[in-house]
Amino acid sequence: MKAAAPLQAYVLHRHDWSESSLILDVLTRERGRMVLVAKGAKRPTSQLRAILLPFQRLQLQLTQKHADAEIQVLRSAEWRGGDTLPRPAALLPAYYLNELLILALPRQDAHARLFDAYGDTIRALDRAQDDAIMAAALRAFELLLLRELGWLPELHCVTLTRQDLSAASRYHLDVEAGVCPLPERSDDDGLSGAMLLALHTALEHDDLEQLRQVCRAALSPLRPRLRAALHYHLGTRALRTRQLMVEVQGLLG
Repeated sequence: MKAAAPLQAYVLHRHDWSESSLILDVLTRERGRMVLVAKGAKRPTSQLRAILLPFQRLQLQLTQKHADAEIQVLRSAEWRGGDTLPRPAALLPAYYLNELLILALPRQDAHARLFDAYGDTIRALDRAQDDAIMAAALRAFELLLLRELGWLPELHCVTLTRQDLSAASRYHLDVEAGVCPLPERSDDDGLSGAMLLALHTALEHDDLEQLRQVCRAALSPLRPRLRAALHYHLGTRALRTRQLMVEVQGLLG
């Protein structure tokens, strides 16, 4: 059977389909998120057993039969090199990225920049030397995801009036109203105009490393606002991996 064009991909999730096969949720650069059947992948003699792992960049080929089907058939997979599985401390944050993508991305909606950023973020999590660096990598990816899906307001101006931000002023980031001036009497410290402008510049230049640096300097104010935006658009109050990370941190603390 003739194969379709190869796809660059990461496995986001896998589960058993039969005694010998797997269902895969994958992120591809060319066609976005897809669901595939990997027939015979669980057999001891299958070469796919050691390849279809999360966080590894793969090249996949699908069969052309039923090419328009919602669930497609995997013909072959090759490892495309790169890092090994993330170290244990980075595994939960990495699985958090996978859960975000599964919940947020519709199928067959390609986002090449998000695909590239995902691979870069997995490597950054694995290299992170402390929790702050790891958290900054997560916040940067959340911002990219929100922007790619059209859920992030422009950060260089007030959303309602289109007035440019002042670096010296403070603003509120609302999930519905966007960027708003912070009232003079407010219990919320808000976000500085300088920080929002720096985030905007890094996003506009697709500078992921610079975006992480800006996020690292503003972890406390960014975390609850990005979490609120994601929960609002995903329609969920909590992600399983995030809750698990909180529980693990509580046990360690």
